[in-house]
Amino acid sequence: MKPRTVTALSLSALGASLAALAVLCLLQHIPMADALVYRAEGQAVVGGADLYGFTVTEWELPATYPPFAALLFVPAVWLPLPALKVVFLLGNTALVALLLHLSCRLTGLRPRPSHLCAATALALWLEPVFQTVVFGQINLVLACLVLWDLTRPEGAVGKGFGVGVAAGIKLTPALFIAYLFLVGRVREAVTALAAFAGTVLFGALVLPSATVEFWTRRVFETGRVGKAWIVDNQSLQGLIARALHDAEPGLAWALPAALTAAAGLWLVRRVPAEAPGGVLLAALTTLLICPISWSHHWVWCVPLLAFLIAEGRARLAAAVAVLFTARTFWVLPHQGDLDLGLPWWQQPLASPYPLLALALLPLLASAPLLSTYMSTRTEVPSPRAGVDWPHGTSPAEHGDRDRRHTGADRDHRGAPRRVGRP
Repeated sequence: MKPRTVTALSLSALGASLAALAVLCLLQHIPMADALVYRAEGQAVVGGADLYGFTVTEWELPATYPPFAALLFVPAVWLPLPALKVVFLLGNTALVALLLHLSCRLTGLRPRPSHLCAATALALWLEPVFQTVVFGQINLVLACLVLWDLTRPEGAVGKGFGVGVAAGIKLTPALFIAYLFLVGRVREAVTALAAFAGTVLFGALVLPSATVEFWTRRVFETGRVGKAWIVDNQSLQGLIARALHDAEPGLAWALPAALTAAAGLWLVRRVPAEAPGGVLLAALTTLLICPISWSHHWVWCVPLLAFLIAEGRARLAAAVAVLFTARTFWVLPHQGDLDLGLPWWQQPLASPYPLLALALLPLLASAPLLSTYMSTRTEVPSPRAGVDWPHGTSPAEHGDRDRRHTGADRDHRGAPRRVGRP
């Protein structure tokens, strides 16, 4: 098939996918509830109202993010509501494409633009991505911000800043700061901490009372975010609450969550700093141990799929893609408190994401997967002047010969650099 034909088909697929999504939103009168909350937060900032004293939509949703996030939502006030929804729809679609690009950069994949376009058309229907779009959520923004920062070249100016800002918007990305410390990227971790502190300080300067209220009170009110036992919550707490038929599992959740956090961080510590699996370990650990991880928080399924494809595990990638598309927990009885009465055989259908993550943590930490970068890199000893350079041969000429014979690249000093996958 000619490249132009492939490109045309890919663009057509993306256009059809986006059109189908837009029509679905119109026919179902999808309100983009979270976008309405963000708009209300911006209005509270502009109008000087109590940031944590309002609720909006028929579900009575409150503001749950730090004051810094509310400041970023102020531009949402300037747009009419229909225009705001269009911006969220198109913006999140563009962010899906960006997340795919960054996922490929993380894992070493090099897709053609036509392939990236087709992948975007398909990724829109992954349940976490779809829910992010129809709710008007910002999960894709945060995932892209973190991945962009983590995949920047080593030594890039301000590397770590994006991770800190993401944590300042929504606290869950803060575990990536611990990830940076654990893998020895201390400079980036310190930069991320400074950026996070900067978001808190900026929020305190503009919204002092809201900042005090959030960091001394609201941050501890996990019930304010929503009911932990409903099927929407795909965290470890949601899994255990539904399995035990207990709305407040207490230590029955806290102890496994602590053990999962310790195990996840220990596995991260074992991962080479440049291996992509470490990023995914940190992401899955975060999603598991958070009190509430709504299904749309799991947009990290996109880099997970890219990683499995890069590792040559096409069948596993296909199975994971099916799992994230199946929407099994939405077909179960979940009106009112029915989520707490599900029989044992429906429990796996109610908690597919945390069960998958628990299964993948040891798999991601296994030697065949995480050693890929290391096994494809070749260490070449540093040349010794007068010994490794033959007489009459300049270091530059010898470096050229080394590249031809060993595949090792060299820096401006003639010292060898590791060569990884393209």
